[in-house]
Parts: sequence; structure tokens; C-alpha cells
Amino acid sequence: MGAEFGSRSGGQGRISQWLRRRPKDTAGDDRVREDLLLAAAAAGLPLAPAAYPSGYRCSCDRIGCPTPARHPVSFAWQTQSTTDRGQIERWARHQPQANFITATGMVHDVLDVPLDAGREALERLLAAGIEVGPVAESDDGRMLFYTATRGTPEDEDEWWPCELDCHPETMDEHPGLRWHCRGSYVLVPPARLPGDLEVRWVRGPEHPLPDPLTLLETLTDECARVAGEPQQDVAAWPLRG
Repeated sequence: MGAEFGSRSGGQGRISQWLRRRPKDTAGDDRVREDLLLAAAAAGLPLAPAAYPSGYRCSCDRIGCPTPARHPVSFAWQTQSTTDRGQIERWARHQPQANFITATGMVHDVLDVPLDAGREALERLLAAGIEVGPVAESDDGRMLFYTATRGTPEDEDEWWPCELDCHPETMDEHPGLRWHCRGSYVLVPPARLPGDLEVRWVRGPEHPLPDPLTLLETLTDECARVAGEPQQDVAAWPLRG
């Protein structure tokens, strides 16, 4: 899948070549792992170390960890997150098993949708000639569309941090869509999850970040279709910022 979308987008960079050549095994190759993390940082995505799988459990050893291998290791992850090459190299080399998260709402947001909806939406967007930007997929059934952040609006009452889901008033209208913005984070590829699952790039971080509103209608249409509900008018959804 990564090869198909990479060729369609015309991206011929080093990251795209890795994705076409090694779509499934980046998490096991330390060099490729480090290069991919540095490429994400070079694209402006702030990174911080995260937990990783320990068998079928989380490396944090918390009994019943609700997000195994998905959470940062430090409570100060928002201030710790960085694009500094030297710091990321040190983390990657000293913590060879660690996943990494990227803090959203600073430079970028992430539109997080069910995998089936995301794949159909990506097909439609590319066919329409819309600039999509970086896209990742997770073996546990999610697809992540990286976009530019909408920024902080003047009216704070119209803003919500969304660690888990979109605005409560719109969840029924847009099932399955999560908009990660300020105060949230997602795993950045390459990452490993319990059960030999992975998070990988479909389109690498060399692609420019688009405005999320250019993707939103197609993503919400496909989320509604996958959920078996009538499509909703995205124009009626309150905009962010």
C-alpha cells in the first residue's frame, strides 16, 4: 500500500524509497528507525520518547495500562518534545526499544480515522489531486492524517483539547473521527504495539502539511459510510480557529 500511494504522489525522496523497499520491518532496523525519526523531526514534528511493548504488556509495568506502548514516558512530554537532532539521536541510541510520540497542536494536528475509512478517503483525495501530506497507519485499525495545526483561536470557548475524540456535540455526526490538537499526541512511525503490531508511514513526513479543512469533508464522509450512517454536512460542523 505504501508503494502504491508513494508512486501516485510522485515523492521520490529517501523516505519514500525506504517505504517502498521496506514497508513492514522498519521497527527492527535501528538505523532506519533513527533515520525515520530524524526525518520526522526535520519536518517539524516535535518528538519525545514513549513506552514500548514488553511481551503483551507495556514497558511501564503499570497493571492494566490503558494505552500499552502508546504513551510518553515522562509527564513533561509537552515541554520535553523537541525537533533537536542531537537530542533525538541520543534518545534513539540510548533507548533502542522505545517508541516515540509527537505532540500535536504545536506545528501539526492529526486527523485519526478508522483504517477502512482512511484508505478510501486517501484514494479519493489523491484521485482528486488534493495535497494530502504525511499519512500513517496502525495495525490495530487506525489511519492518521498529519495536517498543519489550526492554531489557537482568539475565543478560547471555541477550542477544545482532544486527547481522545472530537468535540462531544459532533461525535454522533462524525463517528470514528478523532482530531488530535493541543494537549494531545500520537505515536510517530516507526512504532511497535503489543501483539507484533506496528505503526508505519504510508506517505512519509517529507510531504508538506496541508490545511486540515481540505481533508475534513472527505474523511467525515468516509467515516459516516463505514459506520453505516447517512453522510453529514461538514459545513455545519463548528470550525477550529
